[in-house]
Amino acid sequence: MSLPFTRAQFFDILAAYNASFWPFVVALWVVTLGAVVLLIRDRRGAARFLSLVLAIHWAWAGVMYHAAFFSRINPAAWLFAAIFLVQAGLIVWFGVLHTRLQYSPAPSVRHYVAWIFVGYSLLYPAIAWAEGHAYPRLPTFGVPCPTTILTIGLLLAADPPVPSVLTLIPIVWAFIGGSAAFLFGVRTDLMLLAGGIVLIASAISRANFRRVLVWPA
Repeated sequence: MSLPFTRAQFFDILAAYNASFWPFVVALWVVTLGAVVLLIRDRRGAARFLSLVLAIHWAWAGVMYHAAFFSRINPAAWLFAAIFLVQAGLIVWFGVLHTRLQYSPAPSVRHYVAWIFVGYSLLYPAIAWAEGHAYPRLPTFGVPCPTTILTIGLLLAADPPVPSVLTLIPIVWAFIGGSAAFLFGVRTDLMLLAGGIVLIASAISRANFRRVLVWPA
């Protein structure tokens, strides 16, 4: 695959992003952790707030990472920014305004897998550092890949039916962003690829389950 930028330029952009926005990155991590804890303690009451936090993630990654920084080395970043803003709008519409993202307390394999992805997204910067990427030239919180991993986890944890349109952009980005695991040696993003595959499988299984429910006797 031929890219319009080099590996060094990619990590230079991450360094510039981290140097400019590290206070917000820390604040976003704290707020997200708090929202997840609230969800665990009071799933129904905290679902709308967590959806708002998730929408902020997508809008921030679209504007402050893709448009403000990544566009310096990749013209496609403008398209990525627009797509991320669309996802932010969809999350506001379905999750905040219409509360279509709700979470039940019943544990299941799906829930356990979902919370693995959520926990991984919160630990993402530490995992990238442990992998050998030195700060500030490493992906931290608020950039597209951990945002997508967090979203995949929450979509997996949400009570069905989850609006299918909410899954499309995270699935697409799971494979676009997940390519960094091979192109730039960011093995942390292997979990992003796994998340995309799991989300596809979950969407198919849920669709088949609904089809069985409405199948004529």
